[in-house]
Order: sequence, then structure tokens, then C-alpha cells
Amino acid sequence: MKTIGIIGGMSWESTVTYYEIINKEVIRHLGGFHSAKILMYSVDFAELEENMKNGYWQGNAVILADAAVRLERAGADFIVIATNTMHKLVPDIEKEISVPILHIADATADAIKRDGIKKVGLLGTRFTMTQDFIKDKLVDAGLEVVLPESKDMEFVNDVIFNELCLGKVLDSSRDEYKRIIEDMKEKGAEGVILGCTEIGMLIKDEDSALPTYDTTIIHATAAADLALG
Repeated sequence: MKTIGIIGGMSWESTVTYYEIINKEVIRHLGGFHSAKILMYSVDFAELEENMKNGYWQGNAVILADAAVRLERAGADFIVIATNTMHKLVPDIEKEISVPILHIADATADAIKRDGIKKVGLLGTRFTMTQDFIKDKLVDAGLEVVLPESKDMEFVNDVIFNELCLGKVLDSSRDEYKRIIEDMKEKGAEGVILGCTEIGMLIKDEDSALPTYDTTIIHATAAADLALG
């Protein structure tokens, strides 16, 4: 079994889900008393959030590259960044390590394509929805991406940072997310990517007018599969 190096803490709530899913997948495959071989570096999310707010992405690149280097030195065979938004910095992190990074968008695109879906909605932080580090991977995989309207993007982003990352799950926000997903369905989306590792706390399959692709579940499952070879 390969050793998984997880960069977590962004937020810690979603990192718990990664740990749980990976271990459950290992048990499902191997049974008995087996569990995953995991090394974890959990960052202080307040530092990264402040850097994002100020547009200081290089500061976050330094923090995450340092975490990845520490995990590699400790024996990780590959790295999992337990958040969507920080995949923006994958090229910076890859320069500092020799082990591979399991990219969340690659794993997600593979899962969507297995279901035969061609056009998919994307929810996430403002950075994930408006920048190209996730979208380009999806488009390169042959998918068409549908985004929310501008005002809805702001709402989705605000709920992530002001509620979900603080452990708050509100019915009123769930209702708005459901409306936004309905709107993307009207635009032709055949599924919706829950492209922030906290959104799964708010939206489940039964809440959505479209099949959901929770990147946390997909990414963690792919990590377990890769570890098991």
C-alpha cells in the first residue's frame, strides 16, 4: 500500500471527510483490520484565507509547497491537496517536490465521463468558478462547463467562506443553492460539480435537481484507489 500525503485544514471539517472516506475505501477493498497509510499536514486556514483576501497567492504557494516537501520527506508516495481552490497553486508546489500530486479536477473529470455526461455545472469558491485552474482541466477532458450568474456566484462564495468553513449549515442557504442548480439545469447542465470541499455539507443528492459530483468524495476515493494500486 502506498502512503498518502494529505495537505489538509482548508477547512478542517472537509479534511475529516477525506480521512473517513479514504479509510472506508481501504476497508472495503481489503477488509479486516486494514486502514490507510496516511501522513497529514494540517495548515492554519486563517493564514491562507488572509492571503487570498489580499491577492497574495505567492504566500500561499510557499505555505503549501513547504507542507508538500515535509510530507515527501516523511515518506508520502503522492500528495493530495484537500481543497479545490488551492489547486490553483499546483504548478508552484510541483516545482518543489518529486512525488506526484493527485489533481482533484482530473479525478472529477474521470468520474463524470464514466457516466457519459458532456455538460456539467460548476459550484465552488469565486476563484474556482471564475479562474481556469479547474475549468481548463474539465474542458481539456472534453466537458462543457456551465457557471452560475454573477450574483449567484457571489452568493455561493459567501456561503462557503462565511458559513460552511465555519461549520454553519443553514436551510436558507441550501434553498438558494437548490435554486441555482435548477438554473444551471435550465441552461443544459446534465450534472453539477460540488467544486468546494465544504459544499457536500450543504447539498446532498436528494437536494439537487441534477446528479451531483462531490469533489471531496471523488478525490478521496481516487486517493484510496491510487494507494491500493
